[in-house]
Amino acid sequence: MDPADGLLDHPYDVYRRLRDTAPVHSIAGPDGTPAWIVTRYDDVRAALADPRLSVDKRHATAGTYKGFSLPPALDANLLNMDPPDHTRIRRLVGRAFTTRRVEQLRTPIRRTADQLLDALGPHGTADLVAAYAAPLPITVICDLLGIPEQQRLDFRVWTDTLIAPDPARPEAAKEAVVAMLGYLTQLLVDKRREPADDLLSDLIAVRDEGDRLSEDELMSLAFLILFAGYENTVQLIGNAVLALLQHPEQLADLREDMSQLPTMVQEFLRYEGPALLAIRRFPVEDVTIGGVTVPAGETVWVSLSAADRDPARFPDPDRLDLARDASGHLALGHGIHYCLGAPLARAETEIAVAALLERFPELTLADKDLRWRRSLRARGLVDLPVTYAQKNS
Repeated sequence: MDPADGLLDHPYDVYRRLRDTAPVHSIAGPDGTPAWIVTRYDDVRAALADPRLSVDKRHATAGTYKGFSLPPALDANLLNMDPPDHTRIRRLVGRAFTTRRVEQLRTPIRRTADQLLDALGPHGTADLVAAYAAPLPITVICDLLGIPEQQRLDFRVWTDTLIAPDPARPEAAKEAVVAMLGYLTQLLVDKRREPADDLLSDLIAVRDEGDRLSEDELMSLAFLILFAGYENTVQLIGNAVLALLQHPEQLADLREDMSQLPTMVQEFLRYEGPALLAIRRFPVEDVTIGGVTVPAGETVWVSLSAADRDPARFPDPDRLDLARDASGHLALGHGIHYCLGAPLARAETEIAVAALLERFPELTLADKDLRWRRSLRARGLVDLPVTYAQKNS
């Protein structure tokens, strides 16, 4: 029996077993290829910052990694780069996601949240993923980049297909990549012809005037910002709302004092973060992790969610505690690959939860039989059916 059997269905039970028995395990990936999984907090945190663990697939031993491959025009992104290229590109785009810049976005984010809630009507039932948690981050990141409104639904469908591919349609992921590449190619043409006040136009100017980005790097960066800006936040918003609905006493406490929300978002991230695993890594030399030697070139999975449920770091970790100091959680990574959009994701979640709770004092789960995405990368709900009622409705 593989030690990670059942990971998709019962991740926290599997992680508990793995942490209790050994710091690092040799397992079989979904495609049958061998990998190593790291689950304890101290080991995960150290691994995330270890320069010997490369994210560049060129360091993988031939035949040991068969991950889904993107075309070169989308693959030259920060998730596949080590310094110095990673440092150069992250510096170019980092200014768009500073805390100061995100503060300037709070008003338009709240406006979008209110518009989405207006569309729900004063009372009834709804799928909060489809009606709220998904369209909010799509709107925010597309506004930031300058993506025309008519293409946003297509992009959401393509991204959802890549997050959790349908085993019955293995060709769907490739079709989504082809469609996305075609769209981004034309979008760059359009932005070059008619630049606007948006991030994508700024990046094109960097590419064309300063020559600090290759064309593949430009395309890949646009893809990554769109993909990650949507993926992490839709999961986080949905997971946060679910956690509150499953813990009515803590939901009541939050309603009494909404000023606690920014701190509570950190606990939402720790308790049910948007990803089970960090991006895979490949040792450039034999590396010892938790006393286990991992040979150079083999695939290493570093589990963010296992680390954040490690009782050695967070007492009683399987309990949601909105009064907990959850600082130091690893849900958005650590080290040089710490999530570039972390301030934006936290702000969107804070605003989304606040707007929802202020609008609907009566909000309950409509179905307790929840469906989670079948994905090792994304930890998020397929849908979140709720019954709601507005103030004075």
